[in-house]
Amino acid sequence: MPELPEVETVKRGLAPTMEGAFIVNAELRRPDLRFPFPANFTATVTGQRIVSLSRRAKYLMIDLEAGDVIIAHLGMSGSFRIEQGALPATPGELHHPRGKDEKHDHVIFHLEGAAGPARVIYNDPRRFGFMDLARRDTVAAHAFFRALGEEPTGNALDAAYLAGRFAGKAQPLKAALLDQKNIAGLGNIYVCEALWRSRLSPLKPAGALVDSQGGAKPELQGLTVAIREVIADAIAAGGSSLKDHIQADGSLGYFQHSFSVYDREGEACRTPGCGGTVARIVQAGRSTFHCPRCQK
Repeated sequence: MPELPEVETVKRGLAPTMEGAFIVNAELRRPDLRFPFPANFTATVTGQRIVSLSRRAKYLMIDLEAGDVIIAHLGMSGSFRIEQGALPATPGELHHPRGKDEKHDHVIFHLEGAAGPARVIYNDPRRFGFMDLARRDTVAAHAFFRALGEEPTGNALDAAYLAGRFAGKAQPLKAALLDQKNIAGLGNIYVCEALWRSRLSPLKPAGALVDSQGGAKPELQGLTVAIREVIADAIAAGGSSLKDHIQADGSLGYFQHSFSVYDREGEACRTPGCGGTVARIVQAGRSTFHCPRCQK
């Protein structure tokens, strides 16, 4: 499933085409994706100007001038494609290839912007993605968002905040970090990467990083820095590639992930002087990649 940096990259890729443009028509080619579309979807968004694009956790939000917000989730296989002139573009190429078969084009936003007409097409072979509508002043209380924790990109995510969430918890650190009530949008790949950077075992009890007074131990302070840095690095890499993403042949040059530990089972640990080997274990049905030698 696309993670937060990928969704942020998609947002940045769509913004130049979508922000400021008018939705001439929102074409729905089926009645549902993972969930049915709102009955008033097309009627509500057609004719509105797109004010801005934003992101909350792994959700893309498209703000419209009348106060409506399109909430979109890519699911397992969803992607957006821009058709404007002769060169189609797919904002945010992800770790696993996205589908481009037109039979899976389920939503088409026909736009009119400063650069002329454009089409933003949502393609989703497995149809695990979805779109919903909400009013901007009710978004925070929406079922998708009301229980979410702090963003890993904001100043509110600090060691004191995590100490308050982890105090007294015996659950493994990996599980605590994946809990969206603690940190919004932090997914499996970047949890593995942050734990490797901070040299912490995914099996370590989360509460072990909190002292007897409820404060953050140095290990938790280091983990907080690692989380923020790994997300920032991934976003920066994806964002920087967007500046020159259309190559001479029309292909896209988006960030291709280079992980230090994720999906590297059996390879040498990249920690200088470690000499260990990356292992894979399964926690709550999900793969965890870590170095048993240097992550304690």
